[in-house]
Amino acid sequence: MVLNSEGFRLLHTMIRVIDLDKSIDFYTRLLGMKLLRKVDNAIGRFTLAFVGYKREEDASVIELTYNWDQKTAYEHGNSFGHLAIAVPNAYKTCDNLEKEGIYIPRPAGPMKGSERVIAFIEDPDGYKIELVQRD
Repeated sequence: MVLNSEGFRLLHTMIRVIDLDKSIDFYTRLLGMKLLRKVDNAIGRFTLAFVGYKREEDASVIELTYNWDQKTAYEHGNSFGHLAIAVPNAYKTCDNLEKEGIYIPRPAGPMKGSERVIAFIEDPDGYKIELVQRD
């Protein structure tokens, strides 16, 4: 039996961050997203910050979760791959991010066996982000 998914929509992807201000700056100032909302939960001792290119009602976003008592970086394990963002020019985007000191483990260039241009960068917590050049 196939589930009727009418009305379903991907809302967000959550990643845990160790420095919320630094992560918000990365995603907003450097990647051009907007801080959509921020929620403090004193009982749970965490803050959620939602960032994205469009309103949550219109598109999937990223939830940055900051646990107040976490003092060391999170281990990513080996099951997480990456987030992907479409950009108009991966070469120029990488040049600009490199000037900001962003780590670029895979500079912009054609993907093996394809003409599609991609790059990989890392956010302040080491999460990989694929930049996919789209015309």
